[in-house]
Amino acid sequence: MAVSSASVGVVILVFILLYSDAAGTTDTGITMEHCLQSSDESCAAGPKDVHQSSNVNARALQCYCEGHCPGNLQNGTCETRPGGSCFAAVEEVTDDETGLTVPEWSHGCMPPEQNGGLLQCKVGVQSPQIHGKSIVCCDGEDFCNKDLLPEYVPKTTTPPPMSNVTDHNGHHTLALLASFIICAVAFIVVVIAAYVIFKKREKRKPHCLIDSVCNPNLSPLADLVEQSSGSGSGLPLLVQRTIAKQIQMVHSVGKGRYGEVWLAKWRDERVAVKIFHTTEEASWFRETEIYQTVLMRHENILGFIAADIKGTGTWTQMLLITDYHELGSLYDYLQKRVLNPHMLKTLALSLASGLAHLHTEIFGTPGKPAISHRDIKSKNILVKRNGQCAIADFGLAVKYSSESDEIEIANNTRVGTRRYMAPEALNETLDTTVFESFKQADMYSLGLVFWEMARRCISTIRGTKNTTCEDYALPYQDVVPSDPSFEDMYAVVCVKGVRPPIPLRWQDEEILVVLSKMMQECWHPNPAVRLTALRVKKTLGKLETDCSIKIV
Repeated sequence: MAVSSASVGVVILVFILLYSDAAGTTDTGITMEHCLQSSDESCAAGPKDVHQSSNVNARALQCYCEGHCPGNLQNGTCETRPGGSCFAAVEEVTDDETGLTVPEWSHGCMPPEQNGGLLQCKVGVQSPQIHGKSIVCCDGEDFCNKDLLPEYVPKTTTPPPMSNVTDHNGHHTLALLASFIICAVAFIVVVIAAYVIFKKREKRKPHCLIDSVCNPNLSPLADLVEQSSGSGSGLPLLVQRTIAKQIQMVHSVGKGRYGEVWLAKWRDERVAVKIFHTTEEASWFRETEIYQTVLMRHENILGFIAADIKGTGTWTQMLLITDYHELGSLYDYLQKRVLNPHMLKTLALSLASGLAHLHTEIFGTPGKPAISHRDIKSKNILVKRNGQCAIADFGLAVKYSSESDEIEIANNTRVGTRRYMAPEALNETLDTTVFESFKQADMYSLGLVFWEMARRCISTIRGTKNTTCEDYALPYQDVVPSDPSFEDMYAVVCVKGVRPPIPLRWQDEEILVVLSKMMQECWHPNPAVRLTALRVKKTLGKLETDCSIKIV
């Protein structure tokens, strides 16, 4: 937005002209204009300057005068002092009669001051439209100004070049405004696009954490587990406490004898939070310790996330945060659904796999101790979306390491569920100094859970195309109360030797035949005769099942 050089020159020349007019006034009050219109001798004796002294030998000119003749003559001749010049001028004046502005022409002699009056000549020629006058000077010969006719331009208040500058400024402002609008629109488009992409990625996130069904690469919590020490013992304690503080409770999903389970959210991912009663600190501590055992993580063991204790001085909350499985426990699942042979095999095989991993001691650095659950039942087994089982609730678990040959039994007042207790536990003959005794008791309980599953598996009725299955029932439901005592269970299991009945229809389906044989071996009164979890896993793994049977 630069101002034109002509405009700058006009301003400078006006300033110089004003200065020269002031300088042209002598101490006696004689002005240059007075010298032009008068033949006063004081003009001849006017101020001497360097230029005048340097032009002593300059020639005097004869000029044509009109309007500015010495002695106020009408028209005639005037003579300049040496160094002077002749001029012709036109000036805008107001007619007294009409009130209009008209040009007035004049000729005369220019005194030698200010370099022969050339400065005034230059101002008049370069910007006549500002002053309303124009002057032309000459000093080549006598009467050289007689035929000079300076161009007449009426006076204006606004120089034409300034309008161009204004137009240029307007265009520049419009261009700047357009650029700003375009940039703002582009920025808004980019922000909206980024927001849409972010929302689409959020919708694609799975609603599970460390689950074999979901891709672990899509879960932030699974990434944390992968980036941990790699020992398989879970997240660092500091990370666990951080997660526990960020948990948002949603609603309760179940209550038990030792605590309550809630559905919660951590960064939009669903998790399960088990809140222990204040009297069950030993159970919380033991379960946390078992979950953090080296190499404990397995697809058929409930995925552990974090554990923490919250308290304000007046109350204390002991939290255990794990994967959330929306299908609930096996106990709830079997009451609502029937199974086909393939589903039954998947459940049974995954349960045996999880228990075999617990019972197996892994040698090496790091290694894993052998673990006995001691409370296997359908309520402590969760069903995953892929149809497999996940073993949970390790509050009574015991650990054994052959290297130290020590059995770590938690100092816990809790006891196992009486309905699922092995005969040796009921008659108090279980040898707690031998770890195999605990594993054999787990296998007895596993046989009872297999019986619960098998009752809900459909089979074809002989001679028809119809299918059938039994209603869901707990083991010994027909011979003991809903909450049996030790005496009730001892009388039925140990004294009478009663075991759950095997329906005849099970002989018509291969998976039911295999399971019925295994469960009878698992609940044998002699613990040494019972199958191991690894043997059950291998047997079921070799079994082929028919997936074509439809559930009706």
